[in-house]
Amino acid sequence: MFSLQTIFGQGKQFYALFNEAADAAYDSTKALHAMLKAAERSPSLEPFKHARQRERVASDKISQALVESFITPFEREDIEALGSALYKIPKQVERFADRYALAQHRLVNIDFAPRAAMLEQAAGVVVEMVAELPQLRLEKMKALNDRLRVIETEADRLILELHREIYSGDLDAGDMFLLKEFFEIMEKAIDRCREAGVVAYEIVLKNS
Repeated sequence: MFSLQTIFGQGKQFYALFNEAADAAYDSTKALHAMLKAAERSPSLEPFKHARQRERVASDKISQALVESFITPFEREDIEALGSALYKIPKQVERFADRYALAQHRLVNIDFAPRAAMLEQAAGVVVEMVAELPQLRLEKMKALNDRLRVIETEADRLILELHREIYSGDLDAGDMFLLKEFFEIMEKAIDRCREAGVVAYEIVLKNS
């Protein structure tokens, strides 16, 4: 009879791939924060493309491992859900960066950096949560999940402040539409981090 230790040991490749995916997502948020802190410079999109490529490779390997593996460390649908949630983070971040590079000249008076800092913090917590998965420590994971919720709440507050810019009456219709699009992309990026954290937490909740 296989022990639980033996069974869970069969899933080491999944843990490594999840770590790689989470790291790639985190790197994309760090690149975005750095770009928005140096708004006076011409932005480079290479870090975002590189992070997306790393994420895509990890995602493809997770899908392939699911096909090839008889034993998985937890339910297959949970593996798919976590892989999908992690994949969406750098995708959303790159979407923001691409549009920012095109519209930077119209955003000189908008400081996105504090919101990008919250996004980076959220992605950092996701990295910690993914790294915790092999241990299945519910108390530790709950503490990380609570931290992520606090970050999300604070980020929502900051984004709400930005929305006041939209409805201040000082902007023309074109600028209002543009800013609303950027706020929504940033908010979705933070939501993607939250979704990944929830999946990781629920995995531990089910298996601890």
